Amino acid sequence: MTTMDEEAKKTLINFPKIKLNDGTMHPSIGFGTYKVGFIPASASATTAGGSVKVERTAKECVSDALAVGYRFLDCAEFYGNESEVGLAIAGSGVDRSDMYLASKVWTTTIEGGPEAVRAQVEKTLSDLGTDYLDLCCIHWPVPGKHVEAYKELQNLRMEGKIVSLGLSNYAVEDYLELMDGSGVTVAPSVNQIEINPFLYRKNTLDFFTGKGVALQSYRSLRDGKAFGHPLLVEIADRLGKSTAQVLGRWCVQKGFIYIPKSVKKERMLENAAVFDFELSADDMERMDALTTPEAIETFKGLYRKCVNRDTTKDGTLEGVKMDITND
Repeated sequence: MTTMDEEAKKTLINFPKIKLNDGTMHPSIGFGTYKVGFIPASASATTAGGSVKVERTAKECVSDALAVGYRFLDCAEFYGNESEVGLAIAGSGVDRSDMYLASKVWTTTIEGGPEAVRAQVEKTLSDLGTDYLDLCCIHWPVPGKHVEAYKELQNLRMEGKIVSLGLSNYAVEDYLELMDGSGVTVAPSVNQIEINPFLYRKNTLDFFTGKGVALQSYRSLRDGKAFGHPLLVEIADRLGKSTAQVLGRWCVQKGFIYIPKSVKKERMLENAAVFDFELSADDMERMDALTTPEAIETFKGLYRKCVNRDTTKDGTLEGVKMDITND
């Protein structure tokens, strides 16, 4: 590593943390492992018939992420690479106490019931080579199944196998259904949803923030698809930053947990360099306005499609909430 890289690593390791509603501390930035070394069969690129290319193994990518200073790893059953992530962790030389390991149970497991949830968490622990998860989330609010799955995570938390409980892709109405569930005694600490200026669902975000639920952002960088947007280019050029850094800064400046992903070491460092500058109020306001009605409609369609994804109800709207808070 160069001296500059060493400084970047030091800064990354010492990034700010966010206090969750259960009193634990959550890193404000993490490394995303979706489509890292493995492309799930029902991933959008695969189902759309697009070309899918795996450039490097998950072990290689995560090893690099840990080497440059990332300590929060965002994992999931669905990502299909937790055993490779575990190999990277084992070879990293980083103490477990310095890491924040998160995972999510997938729709098929949620549909399978509490025993399936328990078995999957045990498998994740084995694959990652740890005896506890800092955070475990319900990946999608599978109709008629997600509340019971969450209650099993509560049991695993009581046993010390999970520290914090979380959600992913929950709408306001899904959260309300969960909290009304009999036997739900521990409020979720996190909801991981897509958040970026092109899908800025302010009413939903304000609701969860008001409930004390921290928001993790996936697709913070929109998979690179917006790097050429004129507004982002203008701001980046003025500040001497990349458009990726402008998107990342928007995320952390809003108070969201930022989870960039790259398979390239230099991009891992670039993506993380978002704490040494600020966006003006005007820049933030202009970026907030990039969400279009069409983007909200696209989100609505994806939500309806994905809550039953890979389950026995896949391809149907059975049990799907048709009237949710979209914005």
